Amino acid sequence: MRTKEVLEKIDIPRDRLYYLEYKGFIKPKRIPMGEIEAREFSDKDFHKIEIIWKYLKQGFKYRFAYKKAIEEFNNPQLEFTRALKQDRARSPK
Repeated sequence: MRTKEVLEKIDIPRDRLYYLEYKGFIKPKRIPMGEIEAREFSDKDFHKIEIIWKYLKQGFKYRFAYKKAIEEFNNPQLEFTRALKQDRARSPK
């Protein structure tokens, strides 16, 4: 998936996406295109970006958002458990 697709699907600003790469949180493949290089994001990168962006929008700092995203990425059940707890907290007693 190319940069433009990622930006459209996740609605993350380009500079934030590139910052994730700069920090080493994602590692897109670089594809030479004449004098420039295009970025090709794997499905794994896309999913990481999606989760990291979710935490960044909640106000977490980059390093902590990445840490939380990796926990969630490695344990998808974690997101389900968090959502369940939030639903219970919102329910009237």
